[in-house]
Amino acid sequence: MEARYYDKIKNQRVKCHLCPAVCVIAPGKRGVCHVRRNEGGALIAETYGVISSSHSDPVEKKPLYHFYPGSRIFSIGSYGCNMSCFFCQNYDISQESVDHYHGAERMSPEGLTGMASAMEDNLGIAFTYNEPTVYYEYMLDTARLSAETGMKNVVVTNGYICREPLSELLEVTDAFNVDLKSYSDSFYKKAAHARLLPVKNSLKQIRQSGKHLEITYLLIPGWNDDVNKFREMMKWVRDELGQSTVFHLSRYFPAYRSKEPKTPVRLMYRFYEVAKKYLFYVYLGNLSGSESQNTICHRCGRMVISRNGYYIQKIGLDEKGCCKYCGTKIVIM
Repeated sequence: MEARYYDKIKNQRVKCHLCPAVCVIAPGKRGVCHVRRNEGGALIAETYGVISSSHSDPVEKKPLYHFYPGSRIFSIGSYGCNMSCFFCQNYDISQESVDHYHGAERMSPEGLTGMASAMEDNLGIAFTYNEPTVYYEYMLDTARLSAETGMKNVVVTNGYICREPLSELLEVTDAFNVDLKSYSDSFYKKAAHARLLPVKNSLKQIRQSGKHLEITYLLIPGWNDDVNKFREMMKWVRDELGQSTVFHLSRYFPAYRSKEPKTPVRLMYRFYEVAKKYLFYVYLGNLSGSESQNTICHRCGRMVISRNGYYIQKIGLDEKGCCKYCGTKIVIM
């Protein structure tokens, strides 16, 4: 499938405008994402219709805690990523090109949408596992068909996408979870070979669109655990995205090329308490048995959702997603 958002330039080179990496790609070469290749002066999306993983997941696993809680959603991924984080949990698919997989499932947008719509009590389709931006054309075509059937579309992303393609994607997407990896541009450059500002711009664009937004922050000891920088980030989220922004503080475990030990529990709670000073809804992730996964109405202080792993009880919500005790809107249902 020929890719979108690129220009043909001199000597059969192409310039990709899908993400802020803005790769200039020579014939026979790929961009930083590993899966968009220059073939004779045309940019080809090599993973169109290629599925690395597909599962029916709880929507909370995305993680989305305020978007149809307790629902299940058909989740799919492919290969490639436009960042190269040394701590990537899904490096076996995100850091690979088409040269390194064999026998992967292939499915058209029509086939994928049909499969999702046939699933019992399925909310829709989540584009996740690796970075969905790099299989943009397939995601967009599928999401359009999915939306026509009345299903919901979810994108779990690093937010590293240019404004125009994101604007088009927003037309057919209902909810996003965006990784905000740090509030330091030097972290993004060193740890992910990317930049912070485009991610911030994507977050603001999603919020301004009115689509549902939740944020995930993976706390890595020695890398993004400067509490003063974290406070600065929390203030930005509150002021630019709103105090009701749902924020997931996730515990890091060593993976891929990372050597740092797992995040101490006490550090998780320290940052949790900081985040709670700025935002109404903060959750701890990758930390079992924590009451911080419950949803408490910020206005009346009553518990409205109880969570034990992926066992969800909507004990204080009405059918519109409002608190039964004070009427405050809490979740989308």
